[in-house]
Amino acid sequence: MGSRIRAAYEKRLADGRLAPDPSQVPVVEALARLETDLSRKGRFGGLLGGPPEVRGVYLWGPPGRGKSILMDLFFACAPGKRKKRAHFHAFMARVHGLIRQWREGDADARKAMFGQWKGDDPIRPVAELIASEARLLCFDELQVTDIADALILGRLFEALFERKVVLAVTSNRAPGQLYANGINRELFLPFIDLIEARCEVVSVAGARDWRLDRLMGDRVWFTPPDAAARAGFEALWADLKGEQEECPARLTVLGRDLVIGRTDGGLARATFDELCARPLGPQDYLAVAERFHTLFLEEAPVLGPERQQEARRFVTLVDALYEAGTRLVVLAEAPPEALYRKGVGAFEFERTVSRLNEMAGAEWLARSRA
Repeated sequence: MGSRIRAAYEKRLADGRLAPDPSQVPVVEALARLETDLSRKGRFGGLLGGPPEVRGVYLWGPPGRGKSILMDLFFACAPGKRKKRAHFHAFMARVHGLIRQWREGDADARKAMFGQWKGDDPIRPVAELIASEARLLCFDELQVTDIADALILGRLFEALFERKVVLAVTSNRAPGQLYANGINRELFLPFIDLIEARCEVVSVAGARDWRLDRLMGDRVWFTPPDAAARAGFEALWADLKGEQEECPARLTVLGRDLVIGRTDGGLARATFDELCARPLGPQDYLAVAERFHTLFLEEAPVLGPERQQEARRFVTLVDALYEAGTRLVVLAEAPPEALYRKGVGAFEFERTVSRLNEMAGAEWLARSRA
């Protein structure tokens, strides 16, 4: 039987949905190998009933090289029903939630959720539950910035790999660069060793940034918000997002949660009111800018003197995005220079107008993130 991932990739090349890129060929070959290995029962599979040990795939490289698109194709083609596709942040949010349930539940609640376990350590019960749901875990955007995640990952994945769970993952960083300069990084190093031992590490190093090409081939400020502008805004979102389902992202800021309802890996989408009509501050906007490479902001209104607080928050948001190099796509009632002409801070808003116009230009879009 031929490889389904190879056939799907070649079909997309033939119908023009993908353009030929030599750097993607080794990726397709690695995923085809994984597809084949997952299909085999293994030397003892039929005799002992357990799945064979399969080496996963770790794809890494700069943003926009097609890693997520290829992972979408692989997940659709991967054999079996016990498989899960998620963004890494969403997966870790669930892990923390399960750990909380273990620690806060009484004996009966624990048994109902996790089965019979002795002791107080939640890692193995959580790993057992996850392994019962999926043999194959496919993640996008593996990055580690949180010490809580760093301290959990090594033990969690050791337990998952013991249960023959297979990992396919994308990241912007090589395994050895994960959690670089992080607090207590030495406690994180066993996770790196596990990844390198249990996954084939493949660099996706093409020179072409497909996401940037798409952004630069279209406008990123859509106004007025008529049917044509909305259609363009939606089409750009759909093109960049790919086939993965959207999910909420939960950012921890100064001990509280900031939830962005519509995200897809490094893409986020929110309304102006969700980000600027709520009492958010600089730390919130910094967290958004650091977490996402592109923000789609819709329903940005023309602001008057009565909405000076929203204008001030918008200025702070744009400053955070600008400094982090986060790309901004906006559906607005007016061009930047007409958004806030009268009110406290209107003169200072001209600096934001200048930044917004710069952020829509090809040179700024092409620069590397901070």
